[in-house]
Amino acid sequence: MTNPTRRLVLLRHAKSAWPDVPDHERPLGKRGRRDAPAAGRWLRQAGYQPDLVVCSTARRTRETWQLAAAELGGSPAVQFEPRVYEASTDQLGDLIRETVPAVATLLVVGHEPTMSGLTLRLAGEVADGGAPGTLERVRLKFPTAAIAVLPFAGGWSDLGPGGAELADFVVPDDYGT
Repeated sequence: MTNPTRRLVLLRHAKSAWPDVPDHERPLGKRGRRDAPAAGRWLRQAGYQPDLVVCSTARRTRETWQLAAAELGGSPAVQFEPRVYEASTDQLGDLIRETVPAVATLLVVGHEPTMSGLTLRLAGEVADGGAPGTLERVRLKFPTAAIAVLPFAGGWSDLGPGGAELADFVVPDDYGT
């Protein structure tokens, strides 16, 4: 990709527990409380400091962001957005296209199957720019606490199918939890 000007970072919430509560109120489990800070450390070490974070209002996503943010450094603006919870791939894409032009790196903390669906839609038609087999890994599974990094040229409002490349895709085993 020539001269990417923006980066979309998609973080699936960390592993949740399954207590007898409504889905929206499920907390992180033990593994999630371990993986979320490690995700923040990986983002910091890889240089993916967001300018803006859009986070689902579900408890497990808010807890994931809180733990990741503590390790990320900096203090990006954060929007807790109810539309991320249960968003379809199209709906999340529309929400991302609303991002103001001043944002260079946007981090979205959300849910499956939307994270993998959006990653594949945005990068699936572009040559695999990351490590060999990166797109195939996304196709197979976008596990909890996985991170996809999608750089692209142009503005947020123009981001559409095939408009980005998949520069990085990491899972907790990759970033050493």
